[in-house]
Amino acid sequence: MKLDAAILENDHVRLEPLLETHREALRDLAAEEALWALTTIRGDGENFDPWFNLMLANHAKGLQISHAVIDRQTGEIVGHSAFLSIFPDHQRLEIGWTWYGPQARGTKINPASKRLLLGRAFDAGAKRVELKTHGLNQRSQNAMLKMGATREGVLRQHTKTWRGDWRDTVFFSVLDSEWPSVRDGLDARLQA
Repeated sequence: MKLDAAILENDHVRLEPLLETHREALRDLAAEEALWALTTIRGDGENFDPWFNLMLANHAKGLQISHAVIDRQTGEIVGHSAFLSIFPDHQRLEIGWTWYGPQARGTKINPASKRLLLGRAFDAGAKRVELKTHGLNQRSQNAMLKMGATREGVLRQHTKTWRGDWRDTVFFSVLDSEWPSVRDGLDARLQA
């Protein structure tokens, strides 16, 4: 598996590898405190610069490929998503750190972004793409199921949150053999 940073684009979104120039637009979106309620690290207010710096640092180290998500209709940055836990030898990676501003939620932004990210991962040779979320994040779990990902199970007390409590983590995945069906489902949603 060979995965490099690249601009990904379709009719609905443009995913640009994260750069310093995206900082201020994402800062405004990240100011919503509720956005970080179920995350492991916090990125609102005074926590934004450390979060953004971590995204850039992990990107520079090759640990992840972060993207600014841009709405093609408005040209505005509406969120963030990344390739994480990239294991080329095992042909596996995770899509995560996905969040959107309120104007993008419930629109075609997320399925369009996932269509691009999953397509890029499988084109790069991935056999497995993982997605995970907080056990209390029902909206995210519903989105993964609607996308066609398989719910694999729950790892109890898996990760400590920024508040110091323990999160149960729900794992989902899409395998390369499942990708054509998931792709077709996403394409149908985007064309509706």
